[in-house]
Amino acid sequence: MLLGATGSIGANSLRVIEAFPDHLQLVGIAARTHHREIAAIARRHPGVRHVALFEADAAREAQAAGDLPAGVKVHGGIDGLTHLATLPEADVVLCAVVGVTGLEPALAALNAGKDLALASKEILVMAGKFVMAAAREHGVSLRPVDSEHNAVQQCLADHSTRDVARVILTASGGAFRDRPLADLADVTPADALQHPNWDMGPKITVDSATMANKGLELIEARWLFDLQPDQCQALLHRGSLAHCIVEFTDGAMLTHLCPPSMTFPIQHALLGPRRLPPVDRALDVGEPFTLDFAPLDPVRFPMLELARAAMRTGGTAPAAYNAANEVAVAAFLAEKLPFLGIAAIVEQTLARLDHGEADDLVSVIARDQAARRMATSLLPVP
Repeated sequence: MLLGATGSIGANSLRVIEAFPDHLQLVGIAARTHHREIAAIARRHPGVRHVALFEADAAREAQAAGDLPAGVKVHGGIDGLTHLATLPEADVVLCAVVGVTGLEPALAALNAGKDLALASKEILVMAGKFVMAAAREHGVSLRPVDSEHNAVQQCLADHSTRDVARVILTASGGAFRDRPLADLADVTPADALQHPNWDMGPKITVDSATMANKGLELIEARWLFDLQPDQCQALLHRGSLAHCIVEFTDGAMLTHLCPPSMTFPIQHALLGPRRLPPVDRALDVGEPFTLDFAPLDPVRFPMLELARAAMRTGGTAPAAYNAANEVAVAAFLAEKLPFLGIAAIVEQTLARLDHGEADDLVSVIARDQAARRMATSLLPVP
């Protein structure tokens, strides 16, 4: 089951699924609005019997268009995504839905006893306590799809987290890693979307430029691997070849190397522990390459320290960090907020809200909505 089939993660997931027809079969797909793309995917994959569109208009258009294969059922809204996540024929649900929309379907999949391949980091940032509890309660696996967390999982395959001193996630530095700080006030969305290594969607590419993406990943790692906030760290690594470093209590370190292509972590998440030939060309260690690491400048990347502060605060502070960032990035992409204003909006939102522990998901979602309202109120008046 693939939730988020038309985004960049979805496209790479389809490449992996299509490369291994003897091992993987797609039984359902979901997207927000792109019903024509969904129909095309369904035609390529005869196993697909269910599709879901989050936007009601898109679901109606998909139903009326008549370009889906005969017998394919169309589902709409969040209920449609949740229905797909619990279908009996799905063994693994890959959730690549951007933002908080994926939370309910992800929890539904876990509660239905499905293994969850998770690419939507916001789910753990918002509700890590509840998501991990559901996975433990139902005895299912949570398989990280982010390249960094997937790399950590592989490095920890034969080790207990009790033996871990710290987990270091690597960061490329994004589009502005070499641009003078004085120039950042005038950068445009088009500038921010020029990532040096990765081909990703607009929101995550801007998050890479601000380093919010790495901040979210640190919070996610804390939940995935049962770590304390200070055990979760990040380093600049320009080449995006080493995706993590795991340091153990005896001082030994393991790292994970592969090219900057999402097909590698997706393949491991869907097929691991089986090792089959890669979809994309593997790293050739016979060719020259370098592994350079450097500290991340907190002045250049204030979003990283804001994430670490939210993680130390705990409670719903990480959810507020994520919500405020989503609002600010959307405003930047719409050219309603300068690039440097993203961190300012997030910092002010965090400072103005209470971040006590949430007792249930209803409370988490309420705090998320409160943070979005606060961040929106802080945006510049047009």
